[in-house]
Amino acid sequence: MIRNTLPMSLMIGNLQQNVTDLKARMQSVSTEAVTGRVSDVTKHLNGRIGSAMLGQKALDDLATEKSQLHLRASRLDVVQNSLEKIQSGMDGLSARMLDAVGFSSEVDLVNVTRDAELELGNMLSRLNARHGERYLFAGDATSTPPFAGADQLIADIEALAGAATDAADFEAQLDAYFTDPAGGWQQTIYRGTATASDSEAKTAIDPAITELARGLAVMAISGPGGAIDAIPDADTARMTAANTLAAGQTALTNMRADVGIDQRRLSDRLSDLDREKTILTETFNQMTARDQYDAAAELKVLEANLETSYALTARLSNLSLMNFLR
Repeated sequence: MIRNTLPMSLMIGNLQQNVTDLKARMQSVSTEAVTGRVSDVTKHLNGRIGSAMLGQKALDDLATEKSQLHLRASRLDVVQNSLEKIQSGMDGLSARMLDAVGFSSEVDLVNVTRDAELELGNMLSRLNARHGERYLFAGDATSTPPFAGADQLIADIEALAGAATDAADFEAQLDAYFTDPAGGWQQTIYRGTATASDSEAKTAIDPAITELARGLAVMAISGPGGAIDAIPDADTARMTAANTLAAGQTALTNMRADVGIDQRRLSDRLSDLDREKTILTETFNQMTARDQYDAAAELKVLEANLETSYALTARLSNLSLMNFLR
């Protein structure tokens, strides 16, 4: 009798192992039916696994580069949007100042002075634009907002006007203030760095920015009775400020064009990567693809076999010694 129980144990053990193998195979085939790719690439490709891994690495590298390019492109979008708002905000201010001086209109002078001060504050605020935690106009000081506000700048320009002997002297002092690294613009107002490691970055040392700030700041103190009236030829200083602002707007247009070129270059590269991805994916799929219909059909067969194995194991396990002897 004992001799007869050993084959029974072996049969049950073999069935249990068969159930385990069927369940493992079902898991693999189920994954293949969903993904359309073989689950065990190494076994499927055998000697071609090296080529497949190279293809997969190329796809991974491509995905990494695309992620980096999308990040750079989104930063440039923020930069371009900030510059566009700066430019649109001050449209017409230069011409309005020239008209106010030309027609000796105090009302117009008051209005354009007020608007110039407003746009100066708006410009500095927009130059504090950031992408995530990175300030985009601060050079390499990306964790620091480049500007605190317009009050100190206006106070500095008022002091320069009060000390100037004439419009020419005022302009000389403005040159030193805005262009000299030891001047007030870089030492007091701008809190970023003069250079940027990122070749696509724009800093507030750029002449487009400094000319705009210079023109707006002088126009902001150009109202009747303002600090600029301390200069003997104050109207000359007012008109020079208007022309400086106009020159800054032209330079800003060129800056935006440069940003646009960078945006187009990144867009073209992303398009190239999309084409590369299509080719690499097709090649990799051809090497590792699994027909999903075949996988689904095999899965049904495996399910049927598993059900049969379960049923047979249950029947054998329920046999008692008396049932077996009978």
